[in-house]
Amino acid sequence: MLAHFPLFVVADGMGGHIGGEIASASAIERLTAVATKGDVSPKTIEKALAKAVTDIASHPETTDEGTGTTVTGVYLDLTGDEPTWVTLNIGDSRVYLFRDGGLAQVTTDHSVVQELIAAGRLTPEEAENHPYGNVITRAVGPSDGVSPDYVRLEVVDGDRFVICSDGLTKELTDYGILHFLLQHDDPTEAADDMLEAALENGGRDNITIVVLNAKLTHTASSPIED
Repeated sequence: MLAHFPLFVVADGMGGHIGGEIASASAIERLTAVATKGDVSPKTIEKALAKAVTDIASHPETTDEGTGTTVTGVYLDLTGDEPTWVTLNIGDSRVYLFRDGGLAQVTTDHSVVQELIAAGRLTPEEAENHPYGNVITRAVGPSDGVSPDYVRLEVVDGDRFVICSDGLTKELTDYGILHFLLQHDDPTEAADDMLEAALENGGRDNITIVVLNAKLTHTASSPIED
């Protein structure tokens, strides 16, 4: 995971324990360099992910065609007249937005079951236990593209984001995520309780969670984060 203003990302590796660790760590390392420079844009993100692909391919002894990682997150774009949030997504990790007491999934999963849902061949309820539930259709890996989907959002005071791997959403419904956000204003407490609940429900996969609280300062139009 990466939480370095203005960029917040979760990367969930796949392709075996070692290969998945290499893939996710490579993506986060390259994106950390982008965040540290403060020049976060689709161009710099995609350039960093291309470098991560090269990093992954440089370990042929522990990686193969099945090795890769999701990359999902949100960053604050300050290049325009007004700041905006931009979500980015490759894979089936997710970004949720909590606004006005409600929760909405902003990103769209790149997965076989999501394609079946979109085609009307599967209901969201049926998808929860589908045998292809772990099969994703896009990832950052040795032979895959590195262009995320982007969604631009206006900045609203009090917005909260949840960025998480599918290890959370396999164990906790959207209502469950909303419950803990409503219960805890503090982002650390909310994330800790989501993690504990997911583990109690089975914890069948890696669980990574970033909870981001944003608020507008009174002296400037740029948001600050907790």
